[in-house]
Amino acid sequence: MDAYRLIRPLLFSSIAPEPERAHQQAMGLLQAVGRLRRTAPGRSILSNLRQWFAADDPRFSQTLWGLTFANPIGLAAGFDKDGVAARAWEVLGFGFAELGTVTLHPQPGNPQPRLFRLIPDEAVLNRMGFNNRGAKALADRLQAARQSETEQLGVPIGANLGKSKITELDDAAEDYLGSFRLLKPWADYFVVNVSSPNTPGLRSLQDADRLSEILDRLQQENQGAKPLLVKIAPDLEWKAIDDAIELAQRYQLAGLIATNTTIRRDGLQTQTLAQTGNPVANEAGGISGKPVRARSTEIIRHIYRQTQGKLPIVGVGGIFSADDAWEKIAAGASLVQVYTGFVYEGPWLPQRIARGLGDRLTARGFSSIAEAVGCDHASSSP
Repeated sequence: MDAYRLIRPLLFSSIAPEPERAHQQAMGLLQAVGRLRRTAPGRSILSNLRQWFAADDPRFSQTLWGLTFANPIGLAAGFDKDGVAARAWEVLGFGFAELGTVTLHPQPGNPQPRLFRLIPDEAVLNRMGFNNRGAKALADRLQAARQSETEQLGVPIGANLGKSKITELDDAAEDYLGSFRLLKPWADYFVVNVSSPNTPGLRSLQDADRLSEILDRLQQENQGAKPLLVKIAPDLEWKAIDDAIELAQRYQLAGLIATNTTIRRDGLQTQTLAQTGNPVANEAGGISGKPVRARSTEIIRHIYRQTQGKLPIVGVGGIFSADDAWEKIAAGASLVQVYTGFVYEGPWLPQRIARGLGDRLTARGFSSIAEAVGCDHASSSP
């Protein structure tokens, strides 16, 4: 049992800071960890920390989009919106990290409270509203890290792009393009986020015509320089998912991320939010964590089948264990991401997932994680 599991009851008790405050405190600690890279003694400490948290295995390494991922376990967007802990994620054993969601214009997000733990469901409800310091601030931070001899980031870094709240929907493509231009030199890959439920009208940009306009503008600017993906919602109908697949193929996207948070409320054990006293069914926001796990895996399986495994998939939603990660990899995900599982399971989660994946590779006779991607389909084919 790791130390986090010992102290978790206290962290989730009534005397603990409210969720957003606790998150800010954790980010402050991780930012301080990243700063250790600036001195030789600090880098020695980081090396020891990494041995404590990480679980390296050459079988995990794979190359996608010209980028090398030492392992398939990534940090999902939303945890480190402004990249303040970008230098720390490799130390904790992640194979990559996705920063943001970032918008062209700085914005405070929605009124508080806006982050809630649904503990019986092992879920989080958030309506943060893309609170961030803006694309320019993130670009400056990444530029400083890239150009420093000592503060390198260690793993592939993605930038998740959203629409600014003050930007009209008809001007969304220009808004995304502005963020992309600022961050293009400094992020390794990019994600178009049109699936958050917390910016008014944003999910309407998943409509094929609107999304097509955004992708067209971005790819004209991109000219194949950086991998570009789209993150979709778990609440889409199959026809809309097929439309997203078609657009991904038409615009030669690097892949799809499945999935974002859900607006569904059925099946929850948590009925009332203690912070507001209101029924969960009446509260705005998207739910992440275990309630999304099955649906996200179902969508991964569908995308893999529809594309015959030729379109890389990043699987996210309800990953709390190696079993959860393996389920998504076997369904067709080349990479996976964690957020809510990281909140509930703590900083040793990447290590536990990695060790469990290694055990499964051995048991199934696979020599690499790439061989395992989509293996459920091979075993079920006639």
